[in-house]
Amino acid sequence: MNSKYPHLLKNRKITTWFYGYLFIAPTMLGVFILNLWPIIQSIYYSFNEVKGFNSPKFIGLDNYARLIHDTEVYRALLNTLLYCILTVPLGIIVSLVVAVFLNTKIKGKGIFRSLYFLPVVSAPAAVALVWRWLYNQQYGLINQLLEIFGIPGPDWLGSRELAVIAVAIVGIWSMVGYNMIILIAGLQNIPRSLYEAADIDGAGAFAKFYKITIPLLSPTLFFVTVITVISSFQVFDHIFMMLKPESPSFKYTESIVYLFYRYTFQNYNKGYGSAIVVLILVIILILTLIQLKLQKKWVHYND
Repeated sequence: MNSKYPHLLKNRKITTWFYGYLFIAPTMLGVFILNLWPIIQSIYYSFNEVKGFNSPKFIGLDNYARLIHDTEVYRALLNTLLYCILTVPLGIIVSLVVAVFLNTKIKGKGIFRSLYFLPVVSAPAAVALVWRWLYNQQYGLINQLLEIFGIPGPDWLGSRELAVIAVAIVGIWSMVGYNMIILIAGLQNIPRSLYEAADIDGAGAFAKFYKITIPLLSPTLFFVTVITVISSFQVFDHIFMMLKPESPSFKYTESIVYLFYRYTFQNYNKGYGSAIVVLILVIILILTLIQLKLQKKWVHYND
């Protein structure tokens, strides 16, 4: 059959490929328009002066030279780095604890999973406004509860020391549900026979968690770590909705993405804003490459 009708097999293969690419064409088109084209456009604008609705004017590396000497950029990078340090480890640990707990046989497991996942499907603006009310120094629920125990409530969003912690708490609360779902999927792929064998050997809960769960869940944990670092480095909406630019704590919480927003959409300087975006892209790529390099030391893939 193969030697007698080779043209029929070739035509069938071409047809299969044609329909395959036809089905993925809308998705690929969306990825190009919404993801790839903005990256290309931002890189192009970063070498130009683009103010307001004026046409781009090529200025070479002037935007990057300004970027290197801009103290606001370094301050925003430090704020973003501090936010990542606060949210990434704690967010992953809390997500793992919740995932392990909700992967056991408990009543109302589906309800708890839905409640933890609720922040993921909630509008970020609505979430930030609710937390802004909770943090209110005079009328916020958190300070009202502290007053019951005789503890004076601090100015959570106005204090330069507490503002970044307050924003980080919201970030952790928002990311737990998404990470939890991914980790539960990884936990369910671990064979139950391994835990049964450990029970026969007399292993305790901690030993099973450390010797079985963590090693076999490490590929999923690695994926969660990568996406959590990327999302934390792009923090914007919580800062935008919860803090006012005139607040004394704002410059201690302003992220690098917020700085891009300020230059691009408030100062109408798309050229310099694009240079900031390229900087963010490069930093995220470097952090991802470092994580890919370090994964060999702690991630265990099943052959």
